[in-house]
Amino acid sequence: MPETVLPIDLLMAGLLCLGLLVGSFLNVVIYRLPLMMESRWRRDCSELLDVVSEREDTQFNLATPNSHCPQCKAAIKPWHNIPVLSYVALGGKCKNCAARISLRYPLLELVTGIMTLALAWYFDTSLALLGALLFTWSLIALTMIDMDHQLLPDDITLPLLWLGLLFNLNATYVSLPDAVIGAILGYLSLWSIYWIFKLLTGKEGMGYGDFKLLAALGAWMGWQALPIIILLSSLVGAFCGVALMIIKHRGKDIPIPFGPYLAMAGWVVLLWGDTLMSRYSSALGID
Repeated sequence: MPETVLPIDLLMAGLLCLGLLVGSFLNVVIYRLPLMMESRWRRDCSELLDVVSEREDTQFNLATPNSHCPQCKAAIKPWHNIPVLSYVALGGKCKNCAARISLRYPLLELVTGIMTLALAWYFDTSLALLGALLFTWSLIALTMIDMDHQLLPDDITLPLLWLGLLFNLNATYVSLPDAVIGAILGYLSLWSIYWIFKLLTGKEGMGYGDFKLLAALGAWMGWQALPIIILLSSLVGAFCGVALMIIKHRGKDIPIPFGPYLAMAGWVVLLWGDTLMSRYSSALGID
């Protein structure tokens, strides 16, 4: 027995560390990707309008510049950038200027680590685990970016869609036909709701990023999962929306991002979809 337990423990510890490191990288993606997109849009608009844009003296991408304190601009040493541990060791403050570091950074690292560990426990070591990890990490990034900017970047949603089809070439999660139909129906379902709502009210109820995200979820889990994903995300979204209106006195006209609820519902269905769909079908009287 000890001979088999030790490797499993080491594997789980390794995956937890991997999840923490990925969480640290996701913090960079969540902060920098929207800024990179904004810069790209400015350049595109300047070219379209034939306007000379301001020259960018510094290169800005996911790798450059190195991590630094937003207050004093001091570079963060590698040993001060260890996920979770460095935050605790520094007392949540910058080593150089003692400015407060947001608790959000270690929390996201910890959540990513725990979710990575949960996937490893659920899927064991398999191709399905690799896909589930990429799927989950992408959803975490999309959730936080949408919460911050009400934006679901194509740079994440479209690769996520194609990855879903790729992993289902050999029916890793569902058959390829189910995945293709899931991608198509996922997009068209929210696209239809968008236009019906717009024609009736003259307002836009959601963004095109939501269509692409649901298409990606359909590509991973098949068309059969779409009703339960839409139902779960709508229920949670409605509950959270009402709660925000009551607690923060937000008006009903203030937009609330729908992407995080789609992402949460998608992750739940990835793990417990068969059980949920079975109970959903039983409640509707479908065998």
